[in-house]
Amino acid sequence: MPKLRSISAFAIFGLVCISSPRSSAQQASPPTPGVIRINVNLVQMDAVVTDSSGKPVTNLKPEDFEVLQDGKSQKITNFEFIRVRDPLRAFDASVLPTPRNATPPPPETALKQQDIRRTIALVVDDLGLSSDSIVRIRESLKKWVDFEMQPGDLVAVVRTNAGVGTLQQFTNDKRMLYSAIDMIRYQPGRVGIASISPLSPLGPVNTALFDDEVEHAYLRMSFASIQYVIRGLRDLPGRKSLVLFSESMRLTFLDGPGIVGTSGTTDTTREDNLRKVADEANRSSVVIYGIDPRGPTFTGLTASDGDGGRTSDQLGEVVGQRSQALIQSQDGLVILPAKTGGLFYTGSDITNSLRRAVDDGNGYYLMGYQPESSTFDERSSEGRFHSISVRVKRPDLKVRSRTGFFGTPDNRPAPVPQTRAAQLAKALVSPFTTGDLNVRLTTLFSYSDADGPFVKALLHFDARDLTFTEQPDGSQSAEMDVAIVTFDSEGKLSANVDKTWKLNYPKAAYEEVLRRGLVYSTPVPMPKAGPFQMRVALRDANSQKLGSASQYVEIPDVKSGRLVLSGIVMTAARQAAASGNAAEDDREDIDGTPAVRIFKAGSAVSYAYEILNIRTEGNDRSQLESQIRLFRDGQPVYSSTQSPISTTGQPNAKRLAVGGRLELTKIQPGNYVMQIVVSDTKRKDKNGIMAQSMDFQVKE
Repeated sequence: MPKLRSISAFAIFGLVCISSPRSSAQQASPPTPGVIRINVNLVQMDAVVTDSSGKPVTNLKPEDFEVLQDGKSQKITNFEFIRVRDPLRAFDASVLPTPRNATPPPPETALKQQDIRRTIALVVDDLGLSSDSIVRIRESLKKWVDFEMQPGDLVAVVRTNAGVGTLQQFTNDKRMLYSAIDMIRYQPGRVGIASISPLSPLGPVNTALFDDEVEHAYLRMSFASIQYVIRGLRDLPGRKSLVLFSESMRLTFLDGPGIVGTSGTTDTTREDNLRKVADEANRSSVVIYGIDPRGPTFTGLTASDGDGGRTSDQLGEVVGQRSQALIQSQDGLVILPAKTGGLFYTGSDITNSLRRAVDDGNGYYLMGYQPESSTFDERSSEGRFHSISVRVKRPDLKVRSRTGFFGTPDNRPAPVPQTRAAQLAKALVSPFTTGDLNVRLTTLFSYSDADGPFVKALLHFDARDLTFTEQPDGSQSAEMDVAIVTFDSEGKLSANVDKTWKLNYPKAAYEEVLRRGLVYSTPVPMPKAGPFQMRVALRDANSQKLGSASQYVEIPDVKSGRLVLSGIVMTAARQAAASGNAAEDDREDIDGTPAVRIFKAGSAVSYAYEILNIRTEGNDRSQLESQIRLFRDGQPVYSSTQSPISTTGQPNAKRLAVGGRLELTKIQPGNYVMQIVVSDTKRKDKNGIMAQSMDFQVKE
C-alpha cells in the first residue's frame, strides 16, 4: 500500500504558476463504419431478432431472412452479425446492486473514436412531461449511469427545452452526465404539474383551439430538438440509440397551427411528416426508443376535479375525452420507434425500460441488397418513398428493422474545412480525441482575489507530430494554433482562448523537445461557478494536422463561504541525492510531470493543492483533516486514515498550501485516480467537506 509523508507545498505550486493567472509556455483501428447506407449501389439496414421470450438470436444466416422493397423480394448481397457488447444479454429485472461510490472518479483515459461501442442520446422532452415524471426520470437516469453505463459508451443527456448547445455534451465522463441530469427540471409546456389536470370551471369562451395552438407550438420545439440530435448523431460511428422520454406526443396537428382543429390533419400529410423524420433517423443510423413514464393512468373523475359547472352528461364525456387524449399522447412514442426499428415502453418502472431500450442495440444483423436503378429519381429533390420489410422465415422469431426510405442517395461527405478557423472549430466540437496530434489536457482550478476563478490548462503533446522547419542558423521552428473553449451545463459557450504559439529551438534543445514533448500552459478565466466541459484543439500551421481533447471541470462557488480545494498538482519526487545517480533518476521520472503524471512503480510522488475559505477566528476556527483515496478502474484500492492539517508557518491562514508525498509501494501498474477529501471538523453541514481528484498512471 502507498505510504504518505508531508512535505512543503510551495515549490510544487511554482511548477505551474497556479497562484496567479499569467500565460506561459514551456517544454514538457480505423473508425467504425456507418450502419445505414442508401445509394444506387447498395441499400443496407440493421435488424434485431428475438425469440418468444425476448432473448436476442445471434446465429441466423442470410437464407433465414427475406428483404422486400415495395413488396418485391430482394437478393441479400451483404450480411453479418455485429456484436456491440459481449456477452449479449436479455432483459433481467433483478434488483440493482448497491453503488460502488456516490461520486464516481473521472475516466482514466479520453475516449477515442475507435473505442466507442455504443452511442446513446437520452432525450428528455421536458416540454412534454409532468412534474412527477421529471423527478422519476431524473432518478432513473442516475441509476442507469451508476450501474449500466459501460466504458465504451458515448452518452448525452439532452433536454428539448435547452437549445442546440446541449449536443456538445456527448461524453463518457459520468460527472458531466450527473451535471446534465441535475439540470432536468419541470418546464411549463404541453403538460401541467400532473399528467391529468383537474377540471377547470366552464367559461364563456371555448379555448380549445387556442390550447391546441399552444400545444402545437411546444410540440414543434420538441421535434426540432429531436431532429437536431438526429442530425448531430450522423457523424458518430456505428448504430446509435435515441431514447425519448415524453408523455405528450400527439401528432394530429403536426403540419402547423393554420390547420389545427378538432379534425386535425389528414393521415397522408401526417404520415409524410413522420416518414421524413424517420428517413433522417435511418440515414443517421439512429434507432428511436420511446418511453412513457406514466404507467397505469386513472382517467376518471377525482375529488380534485369538482364539476366546474358541468352537467352529469358533460362529466361523463370528460372521462372518454381523457381516455382518448391518453392514447393520442403516445402517437409519436409509438410510431417513430416502429419506423426506425426501435421499441415503445410504458410503465412506472422507468429504470428497467431504459435498460431494455439501451441493451436492445447490443447486437444486430447488418444486411444489404443492390436496388433497381428506378429506385433513385435524380429529377426529384426528395424522391419517391420506398417501403422496406424484413422478414425472418422461422415462425417462432420476431424481427425489427427500418420501414423505408426516400429515393435519394445519401448526401456526399461534408467538404474538408480549409481555413484555420474552420479546422479548429471542427476539432473543438468533436466528442472524440483525435490522433493526428496527440494532446493530453490537465485542468487545475484556482482562484485569484483580483481576477476571480480560473482554470490553469496544461496541454502536453508529442513534438514529433509537428512539422519543424530548419532555419539558416540551424535551429528548428514550428507554429501551432491553440484554441480552448468551455461549455456550461446549458451547452452555451462561456469562455475561450485563441492563440498562436511560435516555437524555435537550437539543435540541442530541439532534440530534448522531441524526447520529452511540449507543454503549453495558459489560464482560462471562468465567469461563474458550476459544471463545465473544457475542449481544446491544436493545429500545426505547417501540416494542418489537428489534435483535440476535452475534460470535465467543476468550478466551486468561492464566495459562498464553503470549503474549497484547488486543483491537485502531482510530480515525481526526486531521489537523486539518495541514489547517487542523478542521470538515471531523471530518466526514470521522464514523464512524472504535472501535465503527464506517468510514474514508475515503487517510486515516490509529490502532490500539492490549496484550501480556501478557512475560518481563522473565534470558536468556529477551522480544524482541518484530510484523507487520500486511490481508485483503479473505478474500484477503490486504498484509503488513508484521517490526518490533521497543520497551519504552522503559512503566510495566509485563510488560504493554505498543502502538500505531501505518496510512495507507490505495492502498487500494480495501471491507471489510477487520487482523490483528496478535506473536512472541517468544526462544520457539521455540507459546506465543511470538499473533494478534488487527479488521474495518473503507474508503469513498471
